[in-house]
Amino acid sequence: MVTGGGTTIDAPSGRPSPPEDETAPAVRLTGVRKSYGPVVAIEDLSMEVRPGEFFTMLGPSGSGKTTTLRVIAGFEPADTGRVELHGLEVTGTPPYERPVNTVFQDYALFPHMSVLDNVAYGLRVKGVGRRERAEQAAAALAMVRLPGVEGRRPAQLSGGQRQRVALARAIVNRPRVLLLDEPLGALDLKLRQEMQLELKAIQRELSERITFVYVTHDQDEALTMSDRIAVFSNGRLEQVGTPGEIYERPVNEFVAGFVGTSNVLERDGRRVMVRPEKIRLLAPGEDAPGAVRGVVREVAYLGSVTRYVVESERGEKIVVLRQNLDTSAERVLQERGREVRLEWRPEDASVLDHKQQEAEA
Repeated sequence: MVTGGGTTIDAPSGRPSPPEDETAPAVRLTGVRKSYGPVVAIEDLSMEVRPGEFFTMLGPSGSGKTTTLRVIAGFEPADTGRVELHGLEVTGTPPYERPVNTVFQDYALFPHMSVLDNVAYGLRVKGVGRRERAEQAAAALAMVRLPGVEGRRPAQLSGGQRQRVALARAIVNRPRVLLLDEPLGALDLKLRQEMQLELKAIQRELSERITFVYVTHDQDEALTMSDRIAVFSNGRLEQVGTPGEIYERPVNEFVAGFVGTSNVLERDGRRVMVRPEKIRLLAPGEDAPGAVRGVVREVAYLGSVTRYVVESERGEKIVVLRQNLDTSAERVLQERGREVRLEWRPEDASVLDHKQQEAEA
């Protein structure tokens, strides 16, 4: 089966694998470089993924995250560097001999097969008996909250159901590492949000056996599901950390701007980042030490919150988010043009580390 320029790994090799180092990272990349002619997709990438975690590679199109996933899977050979899975070097190992499975955005289900046969396909290739593979496939479907559809064809399922079938087909082979290449990208927003929570719940159940490595360009998706996030830009790794670390303490302006909305300001000779929800819009007549004066230039009512764009006395454009606890759309829209004061706590201003940014440039 071919999809997305590569073969899926739903039918891994039946050859016995050498013993794994249980103390080693689930995935370790060391000095990996990958180029396509003059275009460098990954440059000197070193990264570790811990066993059992939900690890997300996040970045814009062309940042190198999908190429990194394909190098881990073996679809793309690295020009230089080393790839290890649970302590075993697999740099030159073909995809079908690596203990990984991949779930693609287009799912790549066989349209002529039933759901049960799709899920059991890899087991069939491995020579598992009919009854055993049917039992394992049914158990995998139950694990993804999709029992009772074994006899249907993929065309008879919704997008969310097909996504779950693709996931069941991947996990039924018990891979040590599960690679997911934007598998929710084809779903509508509401279903996508529901599936984010479902996928995270499934990962928790399987974390003792399977490590999830996920690729997305959606910041909210990464923050919702991940144990740790790796932020990519132009083939380089900008920052690795927990969702809280990435959002609250970005190391440079790229991370601050890509993950959520940020205000990057010059204060005391340093560039600092303050998130819009951390800034307080003072009430008329209220003042505070160090408050910033400004004028509301734009107002956007977003239902639960209102977004204000304030031009400060210094000419800075500062975005402020305020919960609509005791106001209405009509009232907030009247705020445009009003003189205001803004205040935030010193600990909510994160200093951006330009030394690291320059070192990686």
